[in-house]
Amino acid sequence: MNNAAKSYELESGSTADSLFEDHLSLVKIIAHHISVRLPPGKCIDDLIQVGMIGLLEAARTYVPNLGAEFKSYASIRIRGAILDELRRETWMPRSVQHKSRELSAAILNVENRIGRSATDREIAEELNISLQEYAGVLESVATCTVFSLDDESNFTEPENSEDVPFNNIQTASTKAKLAEVIGRLPKQEKLVVALYYDYGLNLREIGEVLEVSESRVCQIHSQATSRLRSRMREWIKNGEL
Repeated sequence: MNNAAKSYELESGSTADSLFEDHLSLVKIIAHHISVRLPPGKCIDDLIQVGMIGLLEAARTYVPNLGAEFKSYASIRIRGAILDELRRETWMPRSVQHKSRELSAAILNVENRIGRSATDREIAEELNISLQEYAGVLESVATCTVFSLDDESNFTEPENSEDVPFNNIQTASTKAKLAEVIGRLPKQEKLVVALYYDYGLNLREIGEVLEVSESRVCQIHSQATSRLRSRMREWIKNGEL
């Protein structure tokens, strides 16, 4: 190995170490954010340990000149590492993943047909179920959709190309598309998404802001992220991303 190569290797290693050390707090933030949707008994320390592996991989593979900020890139890798681990532990049943895909498909079908955001009643009719049953569907898929804005490609095992809607979330064009579709969400759904992802509030805290139950916030969040997933998937299908 020549001197230039040795110098590059040392510099790269030093940079990676600095990135890792400077962003350790990010792992704890993400791990705690995810932990609020886990069943009782799951140790937060386990999530942090897995997240640190994701951070280490991010620090070692990050390429600055590709445009994405390291914090954004690392967040995706950290969440991905944690969610992959949870999936390996069979935390998310296949049946729930199937319900989530059915919900997204129903929303897309209705909105393509009527040309606007579908209401709860319209989506329930598309699924051929009552409003009460629809509320149950939203709650059952909530633990899946809570991560779907930027982690679905790491969370589920795709059955076909349509099941990878967020694998390019770090690109500027995808972020612009995501911002556009969030802006077109119904008012209440848009507020819940902003409070959850931009301000870091959990479902209980959002319920206090909106003066509704935590269960209702869970339903609103689930519907919002299912709506986002269906629209983003359609863009990818049409080659717009």
